[in-house]
Amino acid sequence: MILFLLKLRLACFLYWNNYKKEEFDIMKNYNVDKIKAQFPALNRMVWDKPLVYLDSAASMQKPQKVLDAIQSSYSFNYSNVHRGLHKLSEEATSDYEGARKKIANFINCSDKEVIFTSGATAAINLIAYSWGLKNLLPGDEIIITIAEHHANIVPWQIIAQQKGVKIIAANIIPDEDFNSEIIKSLVTENTKIIAFPHVSNVLGTVFPVKEICKIAKDCGAISVVDGCQGIIHGKVDVEELDCDFYCFSGHKLYGPTGIGILYGKSDILIDMPPFLGGGDMIDIVKIQNSTFADPPARFEAGTPPIIQAIALGHAIDWVVEVGIDEIGKHEKKIISYGTELLDSIDGVKVFGKAPSKTGVISFTMDCAHSHDIATIIDREGIAVRAGHHCAQPLMDAFDLVSTTRASVGAYSKYEDFDKLAAGLTKVKKIFGA
Repeated sequence: MILFLLKLRLACFLYWNNYKKEEFDIMKNYNVDKIKAQFPALNRMVWDKPLVYLDSAASMQKPQKVLDAIQSSYSFNYSNVHRGLHKLSEEATSDYEGARKKIANFINCSDKEVIFTSGATAAINLIAYSWGLKNLLPGDEIIITIAEHHANIVPWQIIAQQKGVKIIAANIIPDEDFNSEIIKSLVTENTKIIAFPHVSNVLGTVFPVKEICKIAKDCGAISVVDGCQGIIHGKVDVEELDCDFYCFSGHKLYGPTGIGILYGKSDILIDMPPFLGGGDMIDIVKIQNSTFADPPARFEAGTPPIIQAIALGHAIDWVVEVGIDEIGKHEKKIISYGTELLDSIDGVKVFGKAPSKTGVISFTMDCAHSHDIATIIDREGIAVRAGHHCAQPLMDAFDLVSTTRASVGAYSKYEDFDKLAAGLTKVKKIFGA
């Protein structure tokens, strides 16, 4: 064990020296210490040790700017939006719709194409029930991949069962970039939907979104992109991607929970019926029938997530100030460092090594279950995710029950993975490896 610890310390030292110059180059414009200082939760102690937060793919921590926005909106000008004529309602409405404009600018679309939902899961369900129930016919086909989050599988299963539709899944190779020809080979005259992730939440594999969207367009299908793990690591331009739908969750983009975004092309949205009925999504209501508002209001029934939307707008402001491209470059260096370091530890197997990968590192240990790993290193102050990551078909395809997943954000540092590597040595010691 002493020899192993010496080898690990030497490995960390060598990796650190190799990456130190690159980190210095980044820090000229990207000061990770100053960024991290803006996140109150990251300055706390866990089990009397400084928190090492490596669970950002599940949910990002929140900068003080976002926390202040939530406090201010609730304590200063809280009100319901759209229908009030008083000052507070006017201010809240302005902030709420202002957030919509910020998001539209962030992804390069019209604010009429931005729909507020409770999360990405709700956004995908909206597409499935609104577009799917209206347009799918028996015998039609939906193409997904085995790398989907359950939120991009189960809604399609429910609709497929109701409409007599077939679901076809594209395979992937964990250690290679995804080849769009795999999707193309599955397309038939019956293909109506191609749904896929921007980035795998288990492998970190970046999918060629623009290429796959073109395949969908060429065969007359709609493209649905689960962008939860994509928009947090790099610039997204929905016009350039030419996707029909793109969705993401606010809490993964440094914003609060309870808010998600569905982007949809205006010509598609205008032809979709409402998913939920109620106030604010109507035009005229009679006892026997109603007419509906134009998008996006048509899809935002009832009191919306007002404060969550406003806070997400401030999260977008924060990301823009730091620079999404700069964040992405920083994270890729951290992921590269962490992948090589963990891969150098005997008994650790990194699952997913595509050259373009970003955001996450999933791994297994030959001496311990992922739940045991996560529990033991938690006592070292290290927060990771363990389980199937809502991606059971992917796990099944590669005969895995679960993995341990370390994931990064704008605030992550090389030292986080040094501490993770040290924590894994304790796991090995406990299990006698």
